[in-house]
Amino acid sequence: MTAGQSDRAYGPLLLRSGVMSNLLRRVALAAGWALLAGSAPAFGQAQPATQTTPSHTRAHVDALASPKLEGRLTGSPGADAAAAYIERELKRIGAKPLPGATGFRVPFSFTSGIKDEGSTVSYSGRGWLEPKDVLALSFSDAGSVSGPVVFAGYGLRVPAENGSGFVYDSYAGLDVKDKIVLVLRYTPEKAEREQREQFVRYAALRFKAQAARQAGAKAMLIVSGPNSVRPGEIVPMSYDTAAASSGIVALSVSSDVADSLFKGTKTLKEAQDALDSGNPHVAGFPLYDGRFNASAQLTRQTATTYNVAGYLPATRAVSGVAKPWVMLGAHYDHLGHGGRGSSLARAGEETKVHPGADDNASGVAAVLTAAERLKNGSRGRNVALAFWSGEESGLLGSAAFTAKPPVPLDQLAAYFNFDMVGRLRDNALQVQGAGSSPTWAALAASANADPTLKLAVQNDPNLPTDSSSFNLAGIPTLSFFTGSHEDYHRPTDTADRVDTAGIDRIVRYAATIVQRVADAADPPAFAKVEPQTRGRGARDGIRLYTGTIPDYATETKGLLLGGVSAGGPAEQAGLQKGDVIVEIAGQSIANVYDYTYALDVMKVDQPAKVVYLRNGDKRETTLTPRARR
Repeated sequence: MTAGQSDRAYGPLLLRSGVMSNLLRRVALAAGWALLAGSAPAFGQAQPATQTTPSHTRAHVDALASPKLEGRLTGSPGADAAAAYIERELKRIGAKPLPGATGFRVPFSFTSGIKDEGSTVSYSGRGWLEPKDVLALSFSDAGSVSGPVVFAGYGLRVPAENGSGFVYDSYAGLDVKDKIVLVLRYTPEKAEREQREQFVRYAALRFKAQAARQAGAKAMLIVSGPNSVRPGEIVPMSYDTAAASSGIVALSVSSDVADSLFKGTKTLKEAQDALDSGNPHVAGFPLYDGRFNASAQLTRQTATTYNVAGYLPATRAVSGVAKPWVMLGAHYDHLGHGGRGSSLARAGEETKVHPGADDNASGVAAVLTAAERLKNGSRGRNVALAFWSGEESGLLGSAAFTAKPPVPLDQLAAYFNFDMVGRLRDNALQVQGAGSSPTWAALAASANADPTLKLAVQNDPNLPTDSSSFNLAGIPTLSFFTGSHEDYHRPTDTADRVDTAGIDRIVRYAATIVQRVADAADPPAFAKVEPQTRGRGARDGIRLYTGTIPDYATETKGLLLGGVSAGGPAEQAGLQKGDVIVEIAGQSIANVYDYTYALDVMKVDQPAKVVYLRNGDKRETTLTPRARR
């Protein structure tokens, strides 16, 4: 990763700070797991689910990963076309809309973008500057501030490896309280490679804004210096950082603005030259003692998108059946033309269509094919079929569904998720989340009839996919996954690379499990599982474990908890689902990004004060983070 990539790459990777980013987590899962052993009773014998029609799996993958759908970005015409295709297939299969619904689409709102409505900067002797000289950063607070300007170098705060202070602090010795800071984009251009690698994580623009806010500044101006990539360029707005405000006015300004502020001191280039060695003792300095005005005028845009859901009614009366629903689900959205935070497009691929054939046309195809197998079977429970939008933006669709469930969650016996099941290699299938019920281990093994799959049955249900929304709601989950690969989140994830025969094998296996749960007298019991943790580097290098599970679907000021892990530090500190953390270890928290960054200044086994809101009341507790295992 080059310095020029740093502020685009790292912010989005942190979106899911309570669970790993999709790529890192899936790579970790793909590294291999021990098979679960247990004595949980099986649900009868392993009878395969029947199928009376030929497989349409290849047709499903080809249709959903077609370039015509342009990558199925949430809220786009391509995603709408995918939803329409799924609707048609549900009707063909004979599924019905969920009870009380008039159709298969279940709408929800999401943050779709952001627009600058005329941000400005001005100061005495210069007046209002041209609009081309300034643009609000997409995570800026809306508002106007005034004050002196201080140059804070690269605006970096890099914690020491052991969490004791900072090894590089652009704000050391600078008084920026209630002032406006001007900082350089990226990282020192001539720093040694090891130092640059250390800097790059903290060079995300959102983190620089958080660091400025923590230092007491009330606004931050970003400029691309003359030694940097794209000198003087205004940072374009991007949706991937728009969902949550940073708690500070933040603007990108041109070289003209920065140069005018440097008049009377050294030049911007001279200042950058001095900083570019990475010497931590090169300090910033005051620039302008007059009244500088910074105004960020922007609006966040919301839109409506749709989950698609239907069901196959039980073939016997469900009265008296405990929890008379099971659900199969898969997300149908992807990344459009890339340009989003989680795209891993390589040079020359950046704006090409990301077809998302494995991620997750394969999962949608699996659910539709499973429905074909299940529709004529005998069962005492209804089988819901759900297709989520907004998964790539933070599990938005499944979270919206569980927040306002069309089917009461206390009536749902189990949820089965299919995400990236299109690359069955060496006959190996990962069955994830088996720890969410004592039933799953034995059932997963006994359902694996000839021809057998090589199962890696994994315990942890806290996954970066839609099953997590149901696990948080106390529902037993299983998630099927064939592993990550070099085409993940790239334009090369095309339909021709998907093994549809492999999907059909997975469907035969999974549908057997679903059939048996749908026809069992008693539903699986739920078990709450503390997340398994890996070594350093497993989640963006964060070495601490706190046991907090953020809620990504609800916008709020602070970190809203979607839950806490069983036995984890957060639960031991008395934190609960619905609490909003607004400060931890002396760091104010405006959003999930701030929380992730705050973990880097905390120490293992050292108690930290947590300030949080519960039902609007401010409370305090002490949380002691553990080392990641």
